[in-house]
Amino acid sequence: MIAKAFAPGHISGFFEPVLHHEDLMHTGSRGAGFSISLGALSEVMVGESQSNDIQIFINGKRSYAQVTNLALKNIIGNNSLNVVVKTQLDLPTSQGFGMSAAGALSSCLALCKCFNFPSEHALKAAHAAEVQLRTGLGDVVSSYFGGLEIRKSAGLPPWGFIEHIPGKFELVLCVIGKKIDTKKILNNPNIVKKISEYGRICTQKLLEKPSIENFFYQSQFFTKKICLADKKTYQAINTVKNLGNASICMLGNSIFATGNTEKLCRVLSVFGKVYICCIDEYGARIIEK
Repeated sequence: MIAKAFAPGHISGFFEPVLHHEDLMHTGSRGAGFSISLGALSEVMVGESQSNDIQIFINGKRSYAQVTNLALKNIIGNNSLNVVVKTQLDLPTSQGFGMSAAGALSSCLALCKCFNFPSEHALKAAHAAEVQLRTGLGDVVSSYFGGLEIRKSAGLPPWGFIEHIPGKFELVLCVIGKKIDTKKILNNPNIVKKISEYGRICTQKLLEKPSIENFFYQSQFFTKKICLADKKTYQAINTVKNLGNASICMLGNSIFATGNTEKLCRVLSVFGKVYICCIDEYGARIIEK
């Protein structure tokens, strides 16, 4: 059995962690962000086996891929199967692009397609794996639904609730500094307290006036208050402030910007590797052959 699925990457402008250690389906984040046309494409092949054997390849190289591995096990259980996953990631990991979530979700969707399981199984399996491993909190559910979203309440439906802001626009991404370990950040009580305080404020302000302009304003406010990125990343934002709107991808030393795409690419290429993408309005989906 073979199936293929795509899950968009996801960028958070700001967020408020909501942790329920005994209930992964209620765990997640409030906040806002958007799914992007760059993401993860996964092909899954399933065969019979004498044991539970999962092999994962990321961009052609064998990888443990802990989030994808755990997510697939959430679906397979104790069944003896040989599962081979080949995932192509469009963007680097640990830079605020939601690649671990996209890789896990696309793999789980493809696996569910092989067994004719509903897609909700994939959503639950990938979300549970990511929040358990603390590699992210709201990326899986956001990637699943797509678009520019406000996560009004944390977790998966029916507990988690998302409101969408209409709009599709081109984005310039730039990877500038070193990777940020999301798990390390989310396990630091002092940092989480600060993130929660400002994430709550920004979410409320955006809900009062849900617009793309206000999303960027609140993202910039959040970025300035939590101070997690390095100096070069902040410098890049200041350099392009007259060319459009820009803020930091949470959590990473990378930025997202919209405005004059050509000029943004030219200026940001001095700071790091540049990518062009747009809002993905469709969310995670099966790729039919």
